[in-house]
Amino acid sequence: MLYCISLGIKWVNLVSFFDSLKNFKKQIDQIESTVYSGKQSLLEVYERNAKLEAEIVVRTRELDTANRQMLTLQHVWDMMNSSKPLSSVLNAIARSLQGELGYLNTCIPKRLVDDKGVYLQLVSFSGELFGSSFLKFFNCEPSDLRLEFPKEEHLVQAIDTNTIYQSTNITELIKSVVPNAPELVIKGIVSHSKAKSYIMVPLAHKNAHFGCLVLFSSREEATEAELKFLNLFARQIELAITIADLFQMVKEQAITDSMTGLFNRRYFEECLMKEVVRAKRHCQKFTVIGIDLDYLKKINDVYGHNYGDLAIKSIADVLKSSCRSIDIPARMGGEEFNVILPGVDSQGGMVFAERIRKTIESIKLEKIGNITASVGVATYIEHSNDVYELLEIVDHAMYESKRNGRNRVTLAKPISETSWQEIAISTFIDILAKHRIPLDVKTSKMLLEKLQEMNLDNDVLYQVSDTLVSTYNPEHSTGGTKKKILLATLLAKHFDLSKENVDRLKIAVLLYDIGNTLLPKDLLAKKDPLSDEDKLSIKQHPIIAAKEILEPISSIVDIIPIIEKHHENWNGTGYPNKLSGENIPIESQIILIVDSYFALMENRPYRKAMSKDEAIKIIMEDSNSKWSAKLANEFVAVVKEDFAE
Repeated sequence: MLYCISLGIKWVNLVSFFDSLKNFKKQIDQIESTVYSGKQSLLEVYERNAKLEAEIVVRTRELDTANRQMLTLQHVWDMMNSSKPLSSVLNAIARSLQGELGYLNTCIPKRLVDDKGVYLQLVSFSGELFGSSFLKFFNCEPSDLRLEFPKEEHLVQAIDTNTIYQSTNITELIKSVVPNAPELVIKGIVSHSKAKSYIMVPLAHKNAHFGCLVLFSSREEATEAELKFLNLFARQIELAITIADLFQMVKEQAITDSMTGLFNRRYFEECLMKEVVRAKRHCQKFTVIGIDLDYLKKINDVYGHNYGDLAIKSIADVLKSSCRSIDIPARMGGEEFNVILPGVDSQGGMVFAERIRKTIESIKLEKIGNITASVGVATYIEHSNDVYELLEIVDHAMYESKRNGRNRVTLAKPISETSWQEIAISTFIDILAKHRIPLDVKTSKMLLEKLQEMNLDNDVLYQVSDTLVSTYNPEHSTGGTKKKILLATLLAKHFDLSKENVDRLKIAVLLYDIGNTLLPKDLLAKKDPLSDEDKLSIKQHPIIAAKEILEPISSIVDIIPIIEKHHENWNGTGYPNKLSGENIPIESQIILIVDSYFALMENRPYRKAMSKDEAIKIIMEDSNSKWSAKLANEFVAVVKEDFAE
């Protein structure tokens, strides 16, 4: 019994042990399960992190590419808004694509057409795909290469459909554009290049094929995103081409004459000043040719202005075809043309001018028949070292051709043979040295020293005259005398005055108002209405100038009548002798209208200065009163077209 009880107790304990063992196993299984689950979770986390890191790398690369693409687009936009020439814009694009987007080489071949057919020319490029062996064979720069237009069907189709084309066959591309290049040269280029493929992006302009953007890549294939960007980029290039084209058009319109396509007066004068600087720096001569179409008025009257325009355009065409690329042919206005010939002396200028004259003479126009031109030639340094004087003597030579029968070339006389400056200098020296006018000693001495030291320097003459005028007219503008002489000279050309008469006119402009220096200063500055006695005193100043100041100077005997009559009116109401019409020398009439014009635009004690338009209006209102209608009309034409204050 006890044994059974003991055995029962042992069995119970054994069962309890196994139960405990089972529980322990369960706990171990749970722990193993938990560990396994944790291992799976860690593995999943690791795999997710690895994928995330890989995606971050990809996205970083994409973001970097996008940033570089945006930077490249920004450069294109900056260039588009810079008003730079198209060549500069395209070169900047090529450099940006190579530097910022990582292409090995980039170029833009432009489609051109000449008498030999269609061809390509590199208008921009970056990189060294066309290596030294290639250039050595052609002995030129890449931009000077004449490339064949591709004939391969797939390339032609891509261009015709404006579709991006990519290929790994670089050899085929080079052979298609330079078919005469040796096989060894082409193989050398391809083998030395790291390029594995190229992408060709057609470019259009004004609904026509402009050329292509060609990019050489170190990758064999381009991504879809890359091709989409290049397509977008190509549209920006096309916009850049359009904008650059518009800038160029506006620039050309600003410097060219709309009728003839030659340069205009403004651009001619800018180039002339630059040429003077160059000539002084290098002690190099240059020649100016003046050309004037003969009998334009007759052509207009007989055949109509359309045929007059045709004759003018014909001369322009002759100049375009005859001038070198460095020459500056310009239409100065009306039927007048000038040409700057850099580095050409008078002998070469005469040869050029005669060739131009003969070519013009050989032209036979519808209805008009043959036309001719009168030509003048002058050379800087050789004839004058004053550019304004140079233009004047070119004009004188041209009009000398007209006076001698037209259709001829005349070489200007050297400035040393033109004595108007010397006469003016000696006259001023006589006036100042002999104290013919009331001028303080200090000013008089200063002016005398300038005159005695000068070497036919027109500016000193103008300064002396300005100083004397300012003694009785404080409102007189600095440079006023120079402007008056220039305007008077331009106006004299319209009346075919001889060179001698124009020279006398210049001296008269320097001296015509010198009689005012002897009038009371308070009279000239008077703000109240002038009394009859005051008016009589003022009317005496031409006589004072002519008789008391200038008459004792023998060298200007023929100038005195011009000055004495410069206040005579066309209708006979002027002073001092009430002359009228043709009895008044044309030089005196020119001085009167020029003096009146500048006086209207200066302040006076009794009124403010007028504007240019207001002054012109008054000039026209006084037609057939103070001056003839013809003089007024010619004067206004000169002021509006040829004279820049």
